Amino acid sequence: MSLVSDVKTDVNMREVTFSITPEDLEAACERVYQRQKKDIAVKGFRKGKVPRKMVEKLYGEEVFFEDAVNQIIPGELDTIIRENDINIIDRPSVELVSCSKAEGAVCKATLITKPEVTVSAYKGIHAPMQVREVTEQDIDQQIDMLRQRQARVIDIDDRAAQLGDEVKINFEGFIDDEAFEGGKGEGYPLRLGSGQFIPGFEDQIVGKSIGDKFDVNVTFPEDYSEERYAGKAAVFKTELLGITAQELPEVDDEFAKDVSEFDTVAEMREDIKKRLTDAAEQSAQTAFENAIFDTVVAGTDGVIPQVLYDRRIDQRIREFENQLQSQYGDLKLSEYLQLTGMTMEQLRDEYEPQAKKEVMLRLALEKIADTEDIQVSDEELEEGLSEFAAQMKAPLELVKSRIPVEDYRTDMRVQKVVELIKSNAIVDNSTAENAQEAPAEEAKAAEESAE
Repeated sequence: MSLVSDVKTDVNMREVTFSITPEDLEAACERVYQRQKKDIAVKGFRKGKVPRKMVEKLYGEEVFFEDAVNQIIPGELDTIIRENDINIIDRPSVELVSCSKAEGAVCKATLITKPEVTVSAYKGIHAPMQVREVTEQDIDQQIDMLRQRQARVIDIDDRAAQLGDEVKINFEGFIDDEAFEGGKGEGYPLRLGSGQFIPGFEDQIVGKSIGDKFDVNVTFPEDYSEERYAGKAAVFKTELLGITAQELPEVDDEFAKDVSEFDTVAEMREDIKKRLTDAAEQSAQTAFENAIFDTVVAGTDGVIPQVLYDRRIDQRIREFENQLQSQYGDLKLSEYLQLTGMTMEQLRDEYEPQAKKEVMLRLALEKIADTEDIQVSDEELEEGLSEFAAQMKAPLELVKSRIPVEDYRTDMRVQKVVELIKSNAIVDNSTAENAQEAPAEEAKAAEESAE
């Protein structure tokens, strides 16, 4: 094998032409013949006993060329890529240019190479980090959620319906004195204030008592999903059948003992405050880090092959499919798309912006690792693999045999870069807006940590 030419044809594209010697081609043809001869049948010869020269005489000397060349190419191309330090990111596309017994073969491979990027800033990045103060109202909201879980449903028969009650109703809707399709329900449960029905419907049940029959007058919104009803006035003849309400427990020390590991409400409130504070600090730290890396990405420039974006989108979709199966049993991605009316193209479009950001960030981090000459020693690699094997509860040698070890080394280099960028970042709240409301994820995190 010899390299004939190596030409950069475009950004991130190289065209490599290489030759295969007649001797290597002949040896590969013989291997192919030996593998295939048991299936070759020619009149006058027993199956599997047809001489190679006879086969080539009947079908041409090129009969074994394609399989022979395909057998040689992977090894030869790998050698060229390794010896010329070419960093490819996708499977090469190979074309057979010429092939003969006398001259051997000439092949041309098109390679997509890893893109070169420039990173303008990664040290001393300014970003806001504001930890939202936990208020007594925040703590009360957490306690209210605990009360909801302990609530008792009771029947109401001594008062009128109120917002927050769940009522059971019969109803039938009319437009211009004509009953319309889908406008009828019997024994229908409805929580007043939920916004489940047309605006104004639930409000007109408030104040009514069990057994009352009354008209509910509403107008369908202009953007109502059923266009034939949009903007039209309707009357719902309604009967209130029943009322139930949640009876919430009192917040006292007995309640604290029931819903927590604490003996008093004061202790429980202090614990809730600590969890909310921890969640707020973690949320602020995450936002700080995201802002830092957004700055790194914004300052990274380069022409990125679409294949890298496509590969990241593919990975995202596989993760989403696994999540569907984990949360909803046997729900397949194709079924999810059918249920939501979304196409695969739309799903890919949805993932593309984040995929592009993640690809660019990874390239930037690897570039910084090279710029800073950040390395991972064999000892560090061994330690990292040992920790990974322990997490996987698998023998170290098995893990080494199943994963690309050098890729794992690269991941460790990247993690060192992440720590470098974070340690050099500067907290700067001068342009940040004060956060006044607790992010939903903080409350959720605190709730989950309590369970």
